Amino acid sequence: MASSDYVEHGSDGEGAPGLLVTARETLPEDARRATLVGRVHDPGQGGPCVVAVRGDELADLTPVTPTLADLTESADPVALARTAPAARSWPLADVLAASFATVPSGETPPEAVPRLLAPADLHVLKAAGVTFAGSLTERVIEEKTGGDPARAAAVRAEVERAIGGTLSTVVPGSPEAAAAKEWLRREGLWSQYLEVGIGPDPEVFTKAPLLAAVGHGARIGVSAVSTWNNPEPEVVLAVSSAGRIVGATLGNDVNLRDVEGRSALLLPKAKDNNASAALGPFLRLFDDHFGLAEVRTAELRLRVAGEDGFVLDGASSMRHISRDPLELVASVLGPHHQYPDGFLLYTGTLFAPTEDRDTPGGGFTHHLGDVVRIACPALGTLVNTVTHAETAEPWTFGVRALMANLARRGLLRG
Repeated sequence: MASSDYVEHGSDGEGAPGLLVTARETLPEDARRATLVGRVHDPGQGGPCVVAVRGDELADLTPVTPTLADLTESADPVALARTAPAARSWPLADVLAASFATVPSGETPPEAVPRLLAPADLHVLKAAGVTFAGSLTERVIEEKTGGDPARAAAVRAEVERAIGGTLSTVVPGSPEAAAAKEWLRREGLWSQYLEVGIGPDPEVFTKAPLLAAVGHGARIGVSAVSTWNNPEPEVVLAVSSAGRIVGATLGNDVNLRDVEGRSALLLPKAKDNNASAALGPFLRLFDDHFGLAEVRTAELRLRVAGEDGFVLDGASSMRHISRDPLELVASVLGPHHQYPDGFLLYTGTLFAPTEDRDTPGGGFTHHLGDVVRIACPALGTLVNTVTHAETAEPWTFGVRALMANLARRGLLRG
């Protein structure tokens, strides 16, 4: 492929020309000691392969672990990722180039080199919401405006004057939270979002179906019906069927603020659309160098760069999360609910953009062509470009297709 086949948004001089993000940027800062696994679509096999990052190569582990769920459910995922024999390998830089290749509508993607997929397959995709005080305030604002961005600035001032800052130190489910709830009720300020923000039970929902998430380099979908929406940069936990957190990756929990603001019962319409769940670039497994302590202190940076010249920078710090990751995992899996293939859990975001983009007081919303970068020193960089969910690459490869593909390749075992 020529350099003109790639989306041009600059390069630091390393890797393939025109890449949105280089191999060095894609990987964690300490990539040489990180245990990284993921998935690629292999055009030659017509389906996915499980890979491990080994130096500058992606090692194909599929004959040993046909699905990523097999790996995360194994007795020692780290040992498997590091020592399992590779059937073959691909240069990481080439796979990144293919992942960011621009393909005109109606044409077939380049068939020579695999491209990255989301690092999840049979895992259920769950998400926790309202886990940060900053985003809690914004959810209340969405509800009070009925999803109308034109009213956001005035309502934001009113809500922040009444409750802003007072909830940042309240421990959810505590006696202090119960007292705050009674006060807010008396003041007429109580909200369903405050219930899950400071009440005993967190908000946890199913973000997307199995295999529906998109990976690093893919286009992410925002429904054409939405006029107020935003990215949500998040740390995403990989959890085994036994409830053990085995790793973490980056995620974009794309959100339609106007839809959810009309009614919380529209959450599925606001959250679950074609290409509206992004994951990647790789799943970093917990090992001697990376674990829950690093997740609890993870710092995320977000940049949205529009074709109109608009640039939005933001941050989200796991240090400010109101519910510990272990508490969120326990709310998903336990005697009340099992996940035999494990699950991935978006943990929520502190980021809620309020900068005006199009009109004064109108706040931020996506434009087509926005390049969204979510970066974390310990997890690398996830990059996607915004399109309409209605015109994003259709989701056609489901569980039946996966099973048929693995069977054809002789990879299904009893």
